[in-house]
Amino acid sequence: MLKPLMFSLLFIVIFTSCKNNNDGPDVSSVKINLTTKRFEKDFFAIDTNNIIPQINKLAAEYPRFSDNFLTTILGIDSKWPPDTTAYYLKGFIAYNRNVYDSAEKIFANFSPYEKDIKHGLQHVKYYFPAYKIPNNIITYIGPADGYGDILDENVLIVGLHAHLGKDFPLYKTSAVAETYPQYITERFTPEYIVVNCMKNIVLDLYPENTEDKRLIIQMIEKGKRLHLLQQFLPGTDEYKLIGYTAGQMKDSYTHEAIIWDLFVQNNILQVADNNLIKNYVSEGPKTQELGENAPGNIGSFAGWQIVKKYLKKKAGITPAILMQTDPEKIYQEAKYKP
Repeated sequence: MLKPLMFSLLFIVIFTSCKNNNDGPDVSSVKINLTTKRFEKDFFAIDTNNIIPQINKLAAEYPRFSDNFLTTILGIDSKWPPDTTAYYLKGFIAYNRNVYDSAEKIFANFSPYEKDIKHGLQHVKYYFPAYKIPNNIITYIGPADGYGDILDENVLIVGLHAHLGKDFPLYKTSAVAETYPQYITERFTPEYIVVNCMKNIVLDLYPENTEDKRLIIQMIEKGKRLHLLQQFLPGTDEYKLIGYTAGQMKDSYTHEAIIWDLFVQNNILQVADNNLIKNYVSEGPKTQELGENAPGNIGSFAGWQIVKKYLKKKAGITPAILMQTDPEKIYQEAKYKP
């Protein structure tokens, strides 16, 4: 049985700052062509009394995304008769009109987000010049309990319905809460658009493979990807990169030694049981053994710190080299002990 290592019930904030103060390299000369298309504007402008012809017209303007939107995001079966499809679309538009109106107010000007995404992509191109950079952003509104932000070939797809603010009433409904619990919808804010887009780039560059890998290896692999995300988004608060609240991030640093002791004292670093491992390197509301105040995904936090310790000892390692470095080597040479 795992030994509990409780966080204090009171936050002890004796931490300086969780902001990533790394400004990163000068990427101003890295050329990125990026265009944003507002699919939701065209879609919700459809005359619901004449849906099918206008959907066909929309499909010509958004050839790949339109098909994915209808079949994958909305779940429309291509075998449905036109009347059934039209009825379904009419219902979706009516039900989500308030979502669209809210998004119109919040994202009346999407250019600041496009600018930040472009800046992130400049860093991607700087570190990985051979990578095919997306050259389009498509915004859309889908079911709030469905897909959010997606990377599809050369397009970053942004689900505005997942960025309307943590207190948006729709997120409190049972239908959404069953898919996205509160610790997830806390991040359903505009500021996470850029973070999510860059996370998708990281996973496209380096897809995760957890099969038969020990906990310490998975922790460091998560840490490597968090480091890479940090290089793509220099200056971004660390808590946003890992998905914590600012308070959780501060408290994790305050109790960094306690967190590490959880893994060491319970001798679980070398286990390869994914049923156990997922409790430490996956999204979750808390880490049970550390108490109610400890955030989930705490193994990824520890893995990130191991990677940082390793990089302090290995000057000049580029992100590409780091991502190819054996996690066991990182663990052994970091000699991490908070």
